[in-house]
Amino acid sequence: MQIKNALPTGYLLHQYRIARTLGGGGFSIVYLAFDTTNNKRVVIKEYLPSDQATRMDDESVESISAETSTTFRHGMKRFFDEAATLAKVNHPNIVHVTDFFRENNTVYLVMDHEQGKDLRWYIKRHSGRLSEKFIRTVFPQLLSGLRELHSHNLLHLDIKPANIFLRPGGRPMLLDFGATQAAFSGNKPLGPHTLTLGFAPIEQHQRGHIGPWTDLYAIGASMYACMSGKAPPSAIKRAKKDKYKPAVRAYAKRYSRELLEAVDWCMQMDQFERPQKVDALLEFLNRPPAEPEKREPQGLFEHLSQKLPWTRK
Repeated sequence: MQIKNALPTGYLLHQYRIARTLGGGGFSIVYLAFDTTNNKRVVIKEYLPSDQATRMDDESVESISAETSTTFRHGMKRFFDEAATLAKVNHPNIVHVTDFFRENNTVYLVMDHEQGKDLRWYIKRHSGRLSEKFIRTVFPQLLSGLRELHSHNLLHLDIKPANIFLRPGGRPMLLDFGATQAAFSGNKPLGPHTLTLGFAPIEQHQRGHIGPWTDLYAIGASMYACMSGKAPPSAIKRAKKDKYKPAVRAYAKRYSRELLEAVDWCMQMDQFERPQKVDALLEFLNRPPAEPEKREPQGLFEHLSQKLPWTRK
């Protein structure tokens, strides 16, 4: 894969030899590499925001201009500080950060390499319509990992099917922490930030108050994509004219009401009407679904007023 500014194949970065480039986004480049001390595969993420910095002939990274230098330096410090925090997070559903260091005038984060496919692949293969059993197997485990991340005062801020990795046996793992930042730094996004339309709530678009509820919107959007086969409408479009069709109406014939209510709870535009912490959503998801014959046939509005968790007092 050809990515502008990527390190060349064979380049030795500390004890890691670059095998190939896996991808690149607005703020980083990702490589597959081999640890020469044990010949194990690793994934390396390099901090290189394409609109702020560029690669020089000696492979070092320099800011494009004096105007971008301060932003680049600030972002690099945040990337390094948060890599140090992520290295302390040890959870089976969070990718394991094994090393981080400064080199080439930038910062690198090293992670375990895992076998499997991302959730986006499964959604595309089945055109959505993933089973309730599948969703209830994957997402509580992911939420357990997300709770651990939040307990270290970090938010992911870019949860989406492409960043949910499923290993053999269906064991999920949360990937790609390029947008991660401290959760309570004034509750405002700091510096440049990643947004994925359909999965980012309105407070990320408008640089509003962020918190665990921000990641939980993305969890709800990812569950919705498992059902529909595509991302829900973007929060920006929803703010102008909300065409989001509640899951309790759209997919009532395929999934339990309890699961659909959980999705719609997370997808509330008002952040105060979403679950505020992972534990609240986990508790709701862990309730056993009612048997179909025991579910009371109610009109939508009666059901919303009586049953949905964000309306409970």
